[in-house]
Amino acid sequence: MKDLFDRIIENKGPLGKWASQAEGYFVFPKLEGPISNRMKFQGKEVITWSINDYLGLANLPEIRKVDGDAAAEHGAAYPMGARMMSGHTELHEQLEQELADFVSKESSYLLNFGYQGFMSVIDALVTKDDIIVYDVDAHACIIDGVRLHMGKRFTFMHNDVESLEKNLERATKMAEQTGGGILVISEGVFGMRGEQGKLKEIVALKEKFNFRLLVDDAHGFGTLGETGAGAGQEQGVQDDIDVYLATFAKSMAGIGAFVAADKEIIDYLKYNLRSQMFAKSLPMVYVKGALKRLDMLRTMPELKEKLWENVNALQNGLKERGFDIGTTSSCVTPVYLNGSIPEAMALVKDLRENYGIFCSIVVYPVIPKGLILLRLIPTATHTLEDVAITLDAFSGIRERLENGTYKRLSAAVAAAMGE
Repeated sequence: MKDLFDRIIENKGPLGKWASQAEGYFVFPKLEGPISNRMKFQGKEVITWSINDYLGLANLPEIRKVDGDAAAEHGAAYPMGARMMSGHTELHEQLEQELADFVSKESSYLLNFGYQGFMSVIDALVTKDDIIVYDVDAHACIIDGVRLHMGKRFTFMHNDVESLEKNLERATKMAEQTGGGILVISEGVFGMRGEQGKLKEIVALKEKFNFRLLVDDAHGFGTLGETGAGAGQEQGVQDDIDVYLATFAKSMAGIGAFVAADKEIIDYLKYNLRSQMFAKSLPMVYVKGALKRLDMLRTMPELKEKLWENVNALQNGLKERGFDIGTTSSCVTPVYLNGSIPEAMALVKDLRENYGIFCSIVVYPVIPKGLILLRLIPTATHTLEDVAITLDAFSGIRERLENGTYKRLSAAVAAAMGE
């Protein structure tokens, strides 16, 4: 019999094995200074493309004033207790109604965190008799929520409507046996590739199949649609999304999330959503902060316009220079390159140290072996000068990758790791 920790000590996982080389630089890096297009990394100024502050709200003076005033008035604790017991206020209700109105739903309910809340929403919506059908590339919070499900689940190929239809046929047969229903789960925007979920095509399948649709729109909320109400609004199917979820951690530059749906569904979730029933209420500093941020989303369309000016400049510039940015249809800008993990480390170090560019690096097991994904997040705070500098930097690192410079630089790292 082994000690429980033997496995953990012997095998730290596909990412954990790189900790001695990566931690503090490639993973768990420390960005310092005010949240903006340019921040400090290890004492040097870098153009920052890894912050999800899409609309540039995080460091605006009016935002910081509301946050500071709320903290001064209420502290970090008020209200104490879970919403059902002692943590309920009129401002929580006001924020929920304003969010519901903004995304064209009858009602909404606040969640303390997107990841935790989304998992719990999935758990609350289904029983062991129900069937879940979800996109294979769904976010980790969806996958973990589905893992809580005691019944049957099927995955469909990423954004593949034909695959979804086949799995809905399987789910329908299964539901006829169990007496349950079907929940389809997709994302408004897939955060790694930047593709919008095919919500319009999924909704069209409701004419043939009986299912309910849940959408995680973390990256679409605030960035897509005429008013910023998200991917459903962008694709003209917001009314057909049965349960809509979004987080405050991106466009709203805060903490928290919400779920929106018909009032009857939200009333059910309020009494059955375990992550909220047994957790402290969202503190007032975040509630008041979210009210201010939502007001700016509604009344300052120029923020989204500036965001998309930068998105278009960056994405069009990359494509003109021959870079592969996949099929992104959102602000998320992936750049795909061929190379090993040691080459990726050398490349990113060059970007940061010599070009002053900080972006996120994604490698196996998140994407297939042999691929490097550099993920850029444009925001309203970036400038066209930032874009031009970044485009030149990417041309430089591509040349060095293709001529073998990074392969030679990474040889010692690869040998040390036995790659």
